[in-house]
Amino acid sequence: MVVDFFLSDQPEVPSEFALVRVSRRAMATRFEVAIPVGTHHDPVAAAEDALDLIDELEAQLTVYRDDSEVSQLNQTAADGFVEVESHLFALLSRCAGWTKETGGAFDIATGALTKAWGFFRREPSVPTQPARNEAMRASGTRHVLLDPARLAVKFRVRGLELNFGAVGKGYALDRAAELLRVKWGVRSALLHAGGSSAFAIGFPPGDTRGWPIDLQHPYEANASLGTLYLRDAGLGTSAATFQFFEYKGQKLGHLLDPRRGWPASGTASTSVIAPTAAEADAMSTAAFVLGASGAESLTRLRPALGAVVLPDESTRLMSLPGRKGEKSESAPRSSPASDVPCSPFDSERGGQSGLLAFNIAPGAFSPTAHVDHSQ
Repeated sequence: MVVDFFLSDQPEVPSEFALVRVSRRAMATRFEVAIPVGTHHDPVAAAEDALDLIDELEAQLTVYRDDSEVSQLNQTAADGFVEVESHLFALLSRCAGWTKETGGAFDIATGALTKAWGFFRREPSVPTQPARNEAMRASGTRHVLLDPARLAVKFRVRGLELNFGAVGKGYALDRAAELLRVKWGVRSALLHAGGSSAFAIGFPPGDTRGWPIDLQHPYEANASLGTLYLRDAGLGTSAATFQFFEYKGQKLGHLLDPRRGWPASGTASTSVIAPTAAEADAMSTAAFVLGASGAESLTRLRPALGAVVLPDESTRLMSLPGRKGEKSESAPRSSPASDVPCSPFDSERGGQSGLLAFNIAPGAFSPTAHVDHSQ
């Protein structure tokens, strides 16, 4: 049995692996909770409760509703400190830490940039230089002040907007998984949000490696890069190959480099395993911006992370394991994939053609035998 992010019908599997799957639309994607049959007394009620919580979190985090807590914060925080709900403040604090750790490659305070490029309304175009300069002036977590004693937030510049699009789905999955574990006693489940985020509780019956998840090929809708086994951890995937526009012969994707105010390039897709889905989302975004050598640095800085990276227009499957225990001060500011020395997977490990793997445990990832993504 392999559960992939893009499967709409229950796969043909042995009865002991059959799943109760409950799904719902939220955050512009399909959230699903899958619980193995026979492992819980009321899996449907548990899944529905988790999805209800995700609906509540969408209402809080969305920037597409003027009455959401985040939209209200964006409208008023430049005038003074605004108290926010405790979980939201904790998320803001974590995001600020991830921005620092990634050298600014991940940053939620980039709503102005997203709007300047037209991605907010899905009408992308290259902004004028003055418009981009103004958006850069009003972007960056360095302009966000956090008061832990009051759980309050203030913006130091007008026009700054928070946007949790890069981390919200993973955060919602973490909260839903916590509810399933604590309130409902669920010990085995897979939660996912479309093709970008997942969290695994335990493992499916009979397979202690974890939940098998197919990583979608960024260029081919029905192709897989390989199978990753996830257990009590989160997974985040970032790719811009299906959301882009062309400009002067270039494909410009929706994932922006917050440091330059320009779409990130040089990477086709990144998938990161982390202790939580929110962190996996944040770090996959940062790894996409930083490139393959940046992903390696992140796994050195945080040994709990693992990463699978497909450099743009790469044609060989490579392996460069992260070296646990090594530390680096910060992720590199720029890191073209071609700068990374790599060696191919050997035939005994299986696989060829296209990926880089950092700090992935042996047996935790099975690449596809052949990947062809020439454009």
